[in-house]
Amino acid sequence: MMFRSLAFLLLVGLVAWAYQATQPPPPKICGSPGGPPITAPRIKLRDGRYLAYKEHGLSKQVAKHNIIFVHGFGSSRHDALIATQLSPELVEDLGVHIVSFDRPGYGESDPDPKRTAKSLALDIEELADQLGLGSKFYVVGYSMGGQVIWSCLHYIPHRLAGATLHAPVINYWWPGFPANLSTDAYYKQPPGINGHFELLTIYHG
Repeated sequence: MMFRSLAFLLLVGLVAWAYQATQPPPPKICGSPGGPPITAPRIKLRDGRYLAYKEHGLSKQVAKHNIIFVHGFGSSRHDALIATQLSPELVEDLGVHIVSFDRPGYGESDPDPKRTAKSLALDIEELADQLGLGSKFYVVGYSMGGQVIWSCLHYIPHRLAGATLHAPVINYWWPGFPANLSTDAYYKQPPGINGHFELLTIYHG
């Protein structure tokens, strides 16, 4: 009987140790004691979180178009492709002001444990309002940033001048995906893509 009790206690101890060993360390939030320093401008959101951002192109005072760029899975505010891959001359000719930002939990933006599709769209709306981008603005999402653009189209369509999904991660077999569009796009892909990437969708409000 005593042997069974000792074995049970040993098992409980091992389970507790294994659980503790697999838990990640506490997150080091930018600006918190022991955390990384803050190097980017940030806005304070309605719930107290901070969102880090970076501005590119013309100043918003002289720009004709304001664009908010949403990065993909392994990226940050520094990876705004439409800003980094366009020549300064073209940016000036188009008259664009681009704002990229660290999505919640990326870079110097605070994590959002309660993040939802709607909260991401509202974060973008609040970013636009605090930076004074006007009543309507453009949104561009790259790769998994495209998911955020769908959220914007659903929750804040009245604020959008236009939206672009650049190479979003999609599934051509989603039930709600138009059959004629998925078939056409699937056969335009290079070999090896396997039907999961490289679709460009543009919406104009």
